[in-house]
Amino acid sequence: MPRNYPVFLTLRGRKCLVIGGGEVATHKALGLLECDANVTVISPSATPALRDLAKSGAITLIQRPYLPGDLKGAYLAIAATSAADVNRDIAKEAESRRVLLNIVDVQDLGDFFTPAVVQRGQVTIAISTSGASPALARKLREELATANALQWADLSDVLSAARLELRKRKLKAIPKRWQEAITPDLLALVRSGESQKALAKVLHALTKETVKEAAR
Repeated sequence: MPRNYPVFLTLRGRKCLVIGGGEVATHKALGLLECDANVTVISPSATPALRDLAKSGAITLIQRPYLPGDLKGAYLAIAATSAADVNRDIAKEAESRRVLLNIVDVQDLGDFFTPAVVQRGQVTIAISTSGASPALARKLREELATANALQWADLSDVLSAARLELRKRKLKAIPKRWQEAITPDLLALVRSGESQKALAKVLHALTKETVKEAAR
């Protein structure tokens, strides 16, 4: 079985379509909203959550069956229906319009599938078994969600702030210094709520002169 190419898509402001109105479609729509996508849901029926999202203006809800032409202008589409004939029609239109398509639980008709995901702050870990075993992917997700290594994700905000500060100062850090800056002491500062001290510590580690440099 060939490997899948791992990729994270930028969906901010892009038109994304969910076809289906059940619990799975609701989950998919919420995931797209978290990425700031422009979400439209098409389905004759919809969960209360989808209707509430539509009332608030978070999504566009079109309560009717899928019709050819619905994918026009879409960047990405997710079909969460149980009708094989509808899924095939959606797949044909997606291919003709070059729209990225995921058909839930039918990998061979679409372009991509969504992995098992572990999230902590700004850090996202995606897990795929290339379709070999969804159960294994879920097991790995459960194990990683409580793994000690995931605590390092708590540094994402302060490291992002350090990058922005270096850009403001028009400075560049030696790549290896980023790794040197990520220490247990830094993590302890962040987890104790001392983010400003942590930021100062990172910036010092990134911009300080080495002994060799100081000797020049």
